Amino acid sequence: MTVAEAWNGPLGQHWAAHPDRYDAMLDGFDTALFDAAAIAAGDRVLDIGCGSGLTTRMAARRAPAGRVTGVDISAPLVGRAGELTDTERFPQVDYRLDDAQTCAFEPGGYDLAISRGGVMFFADPVAAFTNIAGALRPGGRLAFICPQPAQPDGEERKALGLLASLLGRDHTAEKAVATAMASLSEPERIHEVLGAAGFTDIRVTGVSADTCWGKDAADAVGFFVSRAPGLTVSDATRAAMTEALLPHESPRGVMLRAGVWTVTAHTGRRASRAGRDCADRAQGPCADGAQGLIRQESRDSP
Repeated sequence: MTVAEAWNGPLGQHWAAHPDRYDAMLDGFDTALFDAAAIAAGDRVLDIGCGSGLTTRMAARRAPAGRVTGVDISAPLVGRAGELTDTERFPQVDYRLDDAQTCAFEPGGYDLAISRGGVMFFADPVAAFTNIAGALRPGGRLAFICPQPAQPDGEERKALGLLASLLGRDHTAEKAVATAMASLSEPERIHEVLGAAGFTDIRVTGVSADTCWGKDAADAVGFFVSRAPGLTVSDATRAAMTEALLPHESPRGVMLRAGVWTVTAHTGRRASRAGRDCADRAQGPCADGAQGLIRQESRDSP
């Protein structure tokens, strides 16, 4: 199964059916992303891998006098994004069902490109980011988050691995997606790809946050199992999975710690002083008491 097939099949359908669950899982990283993006009221924003459109709508709230375009390869998710955006009434938002690697964007039509975990799936990352760079004006900005390398003893990796072993199968059936998730996990690779695509002022900052998997252990297990359609789980297995998550229950739900990279860069010529100031602000402490964001590491290009 290819990445596109996965996102247009059961995986994309599951995300489209449960946008609130997946957004809750990722919202601990939203502050870091939007601090890095530093969206201005009149900015023209491109949201890469927009999914069900939450980050697109968040960008629109920050750019009421601008416009925001969300692009994604998943038909179920783009359809869901359109429905949710129509409900909330954002006239400056539009969506495109397309691959950002090959999409015919208006040259220089955007001030900023953002992505919350949607840039790891390209067949040719350099070609994709080159195409994205072409959609940005000279000195335009790029801000995205992507997963850090999976740590064997990391809280999220350990818990999900245990659930998968109890379930008797890998929790990510779509192997192409799982492999692609790690394609930008090393800062050196991020610098290599973005540099080859013509970006400058590349900065990579580590951020960790709690990811919410459910309101309690039983709810989290139900959600986890639902990601494998057609799978029958015995009561004993479900009970063992629930017990494994009990230590992670909190008043906020079942929280598992995870880490991402926050990446910023500019196109073409080096950024203006104002642009560099925005990037510098993005490198400041990313602390959000409610979500537990912690700055870990920063790696800048020359």
